[in-house]
Amino acid sequence: MSEHSEQHHYAFETLAIHAGQEADPQTGAVVTPIYQVSTYKQDGVGGLRGGYEYSRSANPTRTALEQNLAALDGGRRGLAFASGLAAEDCLLRTVTKPGDHIVIPNDAYGGTFRLFAKVLTRWGVDFSVANTHDPESVRAAVRPNTKVIWVETPSNPLLGITDVSALAHISHDTGALLVVDNTFASPYLQQPLALGADVVVYSTTKYMGGHSDVVGGALVTDDAALGEELAYHQNAMGAVAGPFDAWLVMRGIKTLGIRMDRHSANAAKIAEFLTGHPKIAQVLYPGLPEHAGHEIAAKQMRAFGGMVSFRHRDGEEAAVEVCNRAQLFTLGESLGGVESLIEHPGRMTHASAVGSPLEVPSDLVRLSVGIESVDDLLGDLQRALG
Repeated sequence: MSEHSEQHHYAFETLAIHAGQEADPQTGAVVTPIYQVSTYKQDGVGGLRGGYEYSRSANPTRTALEQNLAALDGGRRGLAFASGLAAEDCLLRTVTKPGDHIVIPNDAYGGTFRLFAKVLTRWGVDFSVANTHDPESVRAAVRPNTKVIWVETPSNPLLGITDVSALAHISHDTGALLVVDNTFASPYLQQPLALGADVVVYSTTKYMGGHSDVVGGALVTDDAALGEELAYHQNAMGAVAGPFDAWLVMRGIKTLGIRMDRHSANAAKIAEFLTGHPKIAQVLYPGLPEHAGHEIAAKQMRAFGGMVSFRHRDGEEAAVEVCNRAQLFTLGESLGGVESLIEHPGRMTHASAVGSPLEVPSDLVRLSVGIESVDDLLGDLQRALG
């Protein structure tokens, strides 16, 4: 089932449980073992068993996860990393060199912006900011030396929606790679490779792991040659997922589909509640018909996800107070776990973007809606809003 040619025969929910997860040939264990090992016995010099020699280069637990990741996105190659930013760093240093240019969104995760602005620019890679929700804005930002167009959809934290197919046409017209950070949607809700993207990026810390107990990242591509280049750099740079972390992500992925269904259903009810609340100036959720990207999201997503942001009518301090008063919504960074989280992006996850074109509104609150009883979550928000 791990072979690319066989994967199309199975539905997502089946692949999530079985792809790359064949029973252990020695014991019949139905769950992939945690190969907590650094090196492997060779049968004579260069006589590798299964291609394993050193766990930075390859580890059987990580291999199982990487095969699973590729299957879920309909790709030929999946690669697992120590964090989402490690995955981004490997990708960018594989496909760019000093003197190259990248188009990035005006609405993106603060850590991604920090990587572009504070790390890659020192290495001689330039970037410019475009509104990726407007394809013509992206086309206008592309230069002759543009190597990558970077997209988040839904975006973090403003829940903007980008038409992946439209940007795929632009990227392929201009010779740039289209990279889609699919963390908010997960491969269950959205399949960027099928929409024309070249590479999909994940923080597997979020919905893929799903239980707030692991940090990880992933890249998936359907381009075999690019996959080989990425694998070379993954080994050369070394920020790989450890075996226990890989095992935790695999465990989370098995229930990804049913969790995303519940996240999405809860978030839709919360967005509806917030829309009618007198203290809320604006609700940002692609499932709302009035959302600017609603029609595109409905076309390219299975459901609208578990992330909801809103702007408080009374400004920044009132927004901060909502975060502080919430009880069932845990005040914390990150997202995508079974438990609900609340945060103030301007002071927390997106503080690195302050003063940049990616600065977020100071009255913004971001919710990661978990899978608890939605009535309990609504009650908590009602109390927190006062």
